[in-house]
Amino acid sequence: MLIHQAYRYELDPNAGQRVLLAKHAGTARFAFNWGLALCKERLERKEPVPHAAELHRLWNVFKRKNAPWWVEVSKCVPQEALRDLDRAFRNFWRGRREGRPTGFPHFKKRGGHDGFRLTGSIHVLPRHIVLPRLGAVRTKESTDKFRGRVLSASIVREADRWYVSLTVERERPNPVPVAGPVVGIDLGLSSFAVLSDGTALQSPRALERSLRRLQRTSKAHSRKRKGSNNRRKSAMRLARLHRRIRNQRRDFLHKATTELARTKSVIVVEDLNVRGMLRNRHLSRHIADAGWSEFRRMLAYKTIWYGSRLLVAPRFFASSKTCSICGAVKEHLALSERIYYCDACGAVLDRDLNAARNLENLAA
Repeated sequence: MLIHQAYRYELDPNAGQRVLLAKHAGTARFAFNWGLALCKERLERKEPVPHAAELHRLWNVFKRKNAPWWVEVSKCVPQEALRDLDRAFRNFWRGRREGRPTGFPHFKKRGGHDGFRLTGSIHVLPRHIVLPRLGAVRTKESTDKFRGRVLSASIVREADRWYVSLTVERERPNPVPVAGPVVGIDLGLSSFAVLSDGTALQSPRALERSLRRLQRTSKAHSRKRKGSNNRRKSAMRLARLHRRIRNQRRDFLHKATTELARTKSVIVVEDLNVRGMLRNRHLSRHIADAGWSEFRRMLAYKTIWYGSRLLVAPRFFASSKTCSICGAVKEHLALSERIYYCDACGAVLDRDLNAARNLENLAA
């Protein structure tokens, strides 16, 4: 089975490489913003937006007179940035045609997204990754598990650390179908998820546990004078805390989805309208902290890798209102009712467990 997979490593660059990494990120940001300004001028004159190839030709003319520093970085950096801009415009037009709320491409600010993508001659060595113009950059962890042919390398700065994500094409052995049970998964807030076998998955609640510290750090940052060294240090502390929260959430999701994909033959999940649920101001923070969309995204590719199967229930399937024993459907069920009482057969069971069992029944 031929797949595309990503390997992510934290880099340990020396002082000179750190400067080069920052220059590459700045070039990508400059090229993207230059291309976006050009496209907006074309739109104001009611002219068609140039595609990626045309933008790159115009950039080659512009850089020789206005950007003499372009020789210090890899030629792939502005080229990939302009391809990202072209993709952003295509997504915007497609969203408008389909009636989806897709935002117009916006200018990138320094510190908001410091990253770039490289293609070409990229090699992985023991504890090193060889990148164009950067040379052999040391990694903070072993690269022994790396397999495949490198397609591209995306480098990004998160707070004070640099990471590289290598997109590779590799051959993965066809998985043996999992001989485990069928399971339905009902996502919730009191527990991250309840399985149809009665197991409850508890998330680390990374944002909730760090919320008070995050509020204090944000308030302290807002009091620093703009442009001062203390404000830059405060911004770095805040960015480190956000990175820590995200890493805790991601670690839990990876472990939970891998365990499910390896041990369950069929996994049935809900098709939740997460975007719409986030509009509830009482629950939006808890829903965002749970990471439901990322959970389903991880399950989608891991079930293929490990030989299990993912089923998605119809969006308007009444999993919570339906009795998992007799099939009777309640007309009304308030969100505050955590115990399900069936008026038809008299069954009494946990609301989330009842919904998970109904999802399991869909696989029959």
